[in-house]
Amino acid sequence: MKANILWKENTMPHTDDRQLAVMALDEVKKARAFHESFPQYTKTPLANLKHMAAYLGVKELYIKDESYRFGLNAFKVLGGSFAMARYIAKQTGKDISKLPYQVLTSDALREQFGQATFFTATDGNHGRGVAWAANKLRQKAVVYMPKGTTQTRLENILKENATATIEEVNYDECVRMAAASAAKTPNGVVVQDTAWDGYEEIPSWIMQGYGTMAMEADEQLKEYGCDRPTHILIQAGVGSLAGAIQGYFANRYPENPPTVVVVEADVAACLYKGAVANDGNPRIVDGDMQTIMAGLACGEPNTISWDILKNHVKVFVCAPDWVAAKGMRMLAAPIKGDPQVTSGESGAAPFGVLASIMTMDAYKDLRDAIGLNQDSKVLLFSTEGDTDPDRYKNIVWEGLEK
Repeated sequence: MKANILWKENTMPHTDDRQLAVMALDEVKKARAFHESFPQYTKTPLANLKHMAAYLGVKELYIKDESYRFGLNAFKVLGGSFAMARYIAKQTGKDISKLPYQVLTSDALREQFGQATFFTATDGNHGRGVAWAANKLRQKAVVYMPKGTTQTRLENILKENATATIEEVNYDECVRMAAASAAKTPNGVVVQDTAWDGYEEIPSWIMQGYGTMAMEADEQLKEYGCDRPTHILIQAGVGSLAGAIQGYFANRYPENPPTVVVVEADVAACLYKGAVANDGNPRIVDGDMQTIMAGLACGEPNTISWDILKNHVKVFVCAPDWVAAKGMRMLAAPIKGDPQVTSGESGAAPFGVLASIMTMDAYKDLRDAIGLNQDSKVLLFSTEGDTDPDRYKNIVWEGLEK
């Protein structure tokens, strides 16, 4: 018997919302300009799934396809690269607008700044992005990966001239290992997309980097004739991406913001558990957190994002593995006339939730709570492609759901 999708409408007490300023539009514009300075930059596609929208019973359905991002098959590089650039800007007393790619990779900057070692923990995509950016910017990277990480994802990071290892501990323990190693290393810097008390500046820069993706999608919606999305379903591990997307659209449409739904893997649903507790305090999930949604297997919330999410999110959803697998298969084999989206396990989870709640009577209450209907214009972010091709084939071709 399949596990059920669980959900909790957000009734948590609000705060003064000061963290929303992290995703101010002017800050996101700086990140966008920085990313555009890379010779590898192109805007990733926004897939318009007209026929799927009709099948599911919504008016419009758009999916931002991050499998094309910088040739890395995932969005994470947006955050890591911008955070590293902001760090270098701060250390050299420059404004980030004065440090485009051409300057960051120059001999003159190397002489002024020297070389730092950027430490991070990852299941794959974030670490690969940090390693890629460090390699391009002539810096060093050290990456710790949790148990259960596949060899393919390790090898992709090693190809970027980084030091990387798979450890016998979970993701959150790897974060602590990265922080401890950085503290003992000259010019060691932690570049982690989760925040905790005393470590908030770099995570805020990472979130701003993710804003590039949101701003692109916002512009592309206009090109399709969509003034604004009515609904956004966004996946969450530590919540940095979810907070960035929620934050951008809350700032972009303050008078009429989209309804946002956060989707987590059921074994790592720290945000959902916080919503259930309903006191406004974050909750932590520990243990192995075995799920096909490896990118969402994070148990300790980003404190910056948590503040944004509890003030603005409509519903928190807890999704079993079969939901992500369903989303992957449907996007891989779309209705004739719609574009195919090659979406990995974490990338497809929100679409799997959308498809399930729109077609299964068991989730009518959830559908009604979110307000999804024939007038809805839904935006999703497929944050990764087939970053582990063998795993992807096993799920999409062979029917694996674990």
